[in-house]
Amino acid sequence: MEKKSMIKIDRIHNLDGSGPTKAFCDLIIMDTFIVKGFRIVEGKEGLFVSMPREQGRDGKWYDTFYPAAKEQRKALNDLILDKYSENNK
Repeated sequence: MEKKSMIKIDRIHNLDGSGPTKAFCDLIIMDTFIVKGFRIVEGKEGLFVSMPREQGRDGKWYDTFYPAAKEQRKALNDLILDKYSENNK
């Protein structure tokens, strides 16, 4: 029996241009939930994944989705960046 991943990449949309945001990504969780708005960003130390966020009334930006622990954040970051790298070979 095939083991299904709990989190899958729904789509990666690459951006043209020289800005720091290289792509947007959407995830499917447990074949039930779709989370939109992950950003793949080029930072000073390389690529990283920015969580979906929205601007509050105070003008600050707040993550609307984030892993509960560092290990999950790293696993999610690795999953997204690996797929991005595959698509951009």
